[in-house]
Amino acid sequence: MGKRSIEDFFHHKSQPKRQRPERAGTSTRAEVVDLNADVPAIDREERVASASGSGAGQATDGAPGDPDASALSAAQKQNILVNKNMALARQAVASAVKNGQHPELRSLLVEETWKSRLSKEFGMPYFAKLQGFVHKEWSSTTKIFPPSHTLFNALNSCPFESVKVVIIGQDPYHGENQAMGLCFSVSKEEKIPPSLRNMYKELHGDVGCSIPDHGDLSKWARQGVVLLNAVLTVRAHEPNSHAKQGWENFTDAVISHLNKERKGLVFLLWGKPAQMKGKRIDRAAHCVLETVHPSPLSANKGFFGCGHFSKANKYLEKNGLTQIDWQID
Repeated sequence: MGKRSIEDFFHHKSQPKRQRPERAGTSTRAEVVDLNADVPAIDREERVASASGSGAGQATDGAPGDPDASALSAAQKQNILVNKNMALARQAVASAVKNGQHPELRSLLVEETWKSRLSKEFGMPYFAKLQGFVHKEWSSTTKIFPPSHTLFNALNSCPFESVKVVIIGQDPYHGENQAMGLCFSVSKEEKIPPSLRNMYKELHGDVGCSIPDHGDLSKWARQGVVLLNAVLTVRAHEPNSHAKQGWENFTDAVISHLNKERKGLVFLLWGKPAQMKGKRIDRAAHCVLETVHPSPLSANKGFFGCGHFSKANKYLEKNGLTQIDWQID
């Protein structure tokens, strides 16, 4: 394979994005960082995080211009946290590129509660081999997805203690501009993939959600839904090309921590690979819902009509947790 400079890799020319029209009559919401954008100046995310709570000008601990945390909703606080984490991940990439290097994988996991729990994994022999493999792939002429700063988006978007639901996927989308670090999710400008479209159909039939016009599931992640692929990177147009390189060990550790240290979670396991991934989950401590994958090849064999979204919410409510608002706006 030919080689590219690190600067070429992280600053490739982006494809033009399809613009979505503004919706009339909608209220102003916190800006959401474009997770698929190339690495920009870091201060943009910091400004977004500061503005997310729409509390600019209020003071916290006597600091003028800081939002008053007590006046922010839980959703606004979560938006600020996620935007901060996205900024830190971008900063890790930018710092590495500035030094002529690829970012260390561990530097891209910035959410503190996950970083502390998974720090042992970063020192394991399998992870050293995995990092060497990913660095080699990043140096090749083949594009690797998702963008590096979104690689751990599933964890950076949802602190450990905030997790309520876990959905397990296989590996990232391998098409241009699709993967964003959340399984089944694509950016708002991209066409909704077939499996996600079937998920929306089931949501409509199960809990009455209207069918969205985009496939960005960030709203779920910010409510406590971990959208975790078993493998976190992939070559462009080559599904499963990064399988069996070590990612499976790492994501097994993620599931193990949730299984052992939390109680009352919901695990949605769709398809045999996801079900094998979750075979060690304690069914007495958690709710495990299994059915076929939402792919068009299997959705009619049990996914449609499974009722997993309503069942998940009923279980959460039974255990004293706030239900997930599954409606994607």
